[in-house]
Amino acid sequence: MILLNDRRTRRRRVGVVAAAGGLLAALLTAAPAAATPDPGDAPSVPKKVSKSAQAEVREAIQSGEIPGQDEIVHSDNIQHLAHVPKDVLQGTNSDLAFQGRYAFAGNYDGFTIFDISNPRVPKTVTQVLCPGSQNDISVSGNLLFLSTDSSRSDSSCSSTTQPATEKSSWEGMKVFDISDKRNPRYVAAVETACGSHTHTLVPERRNVYVYVSSYSPNAAYPDCQPPHDGISVIKVPRSAPEKAKVVGFPVLFPGEGPDGGGNPGGPTNPGVSKTTGCHDITVLPSKDLAAGACMGDGILFSIKDPERPKIIDRVQDNVNFAFWHSATFNQKANKVVFTDELGGGGAATCNAEIGPDRGADGIYDVVGKGDKRKLVFRSYFKIPRHQADTENCVAHNGSLIPVKGKDIMVQAWYQGGVSVWDFTDSARPKEIAYFDRGPLTTDTIKSGGSWSAYYYNGYIYSNEYARGFDVLKIDDRRTNPARWVHQRELNVQTQPDYFD
Repeated sequence: MILLNDRRTRRRRVGVVAAAGGLLAALLTAAPAAATPDPGDAPSVPKKVSKSAQAEVREAIQSGEIPGQDEIVHSDNIQHLAHVPKDVLQGTNSDLAFQGRYAFAGNYDGFTIFDISNPRVPKTVTQVLCPGSQNDISVSGNLLFLSTDSSRSDSSCSSTTQPATEKSSWEGMKVFDISDKRNPRYVAAVETACGSHTHTLVPERRNVYVYVSSYSPNAAYPDCQPPHDGISVIKVPRSAPEKAKVVGFPVLFPGEGPDGGGNPGGPTNPGVSKTTGCHDITVLPSKDLAAGACMGDGILFSIKDPERPKIIDRVQDNVNFAFWHSATFNQKANKVVFTDELGGGGAATCNAEIGPDRGADGIYDVVGKGDKRKLVFRSYFKIPRHQADTENCVAHNGSLIPVKGKDIMVQAWYQGGVSVWDFTDSARPKEIAYFDRGPLTTDTIKSGGSWSAYYYNGYIYSNEYARGFDVLKIDDRRTNPARWVHQRELNVQTQPDYFD
């Protein structure tokens, strides 16, 4: 391993590995479903940056201030074990879920199932072609759930893009039977208002409840009318998933008027998204709690009755948070980390111009008991390495690393890479490890980087937006105790009680 000094991290030593020399996994690819990737679900077109910005990027690479194009750098306590490049599914890689020896990776064109029994050599079990952004994914028992948040001609896997202004268009949840991992079987489709951008499972013995997060209604959309101030709740019987149906639409932001009672956004709160639904919800079933990241609002609510969630507290940050994106509880449920997806994931926000408090994590303590609990802001966390102005970078999806008595998280930052950080002291968070690649391009902002980075049974798995699937391993005294904690199944937005 070559070692060099990296000015971005106050001259900490980092390991450098050429991307072309990464460990490639063997691909055992089954035949895909009969469908064609739809250009309507393609990532955004690369955006040109100024010539001066291009020159600055090239100069930063030449000086060693940032890694070279596609070059890999990482802290000494992280290893890059494997990389599986994109194959049949060439769309944007999205979220991850886990079960036993399998990882399930969402992609705007469908999903892939990997065998990770040997994390150093993950194998592709099957790839299912089923276009429909963003194909947010989760699993429970023999069922796999897939979100569709783009207007389609119908609910099939051979659908095509169709305007949301047409009543016959379809968006919502798809359900697959994965009892045979090599041959997933599509068993149900449930249309939901405004589609399904993300979803969260609240599993029970006989049923799985699905909280569907979606947003941005429009009076011209027959199936996505304002106000859209709540979430769709789907009930899926495990023994008869084909009977899945919407059982409610609890309003989380009651209020008068066409927009409900959420954050009004601009011009009242300039630069802040108007709340017209939720982006993502994380539940902690062992504590009957949920945290919602809802565009302009962060909420804490009870899920004792999963069909009728009850709001406990609601917070806003109209100074530094532009778009409340996701939430993570610590194990004791006395803290919540909310992320701000400033720029929607397509902008360069990890630079000096934006600063350390925007496009960052917000750490909140949960103070009080029962329905009187309050979210109290403590601090922000953002990766300490500036990225190039051609790299989309912002706080994104992450998970706890289960260390008893500590609050440690691994998190994706798009082209900011993967960061491991400690928020045990919620007022003084600190990074303890990282993995990063150099920019995809030096003349445009072309979206890429780690969409989701999660810890599962001793390893970190990252679904890389543009390049593929990565496996990392952290070796650090602060995180090593987590190696003894194993889960049979993990959907990060359905947080387990690791030490029950």
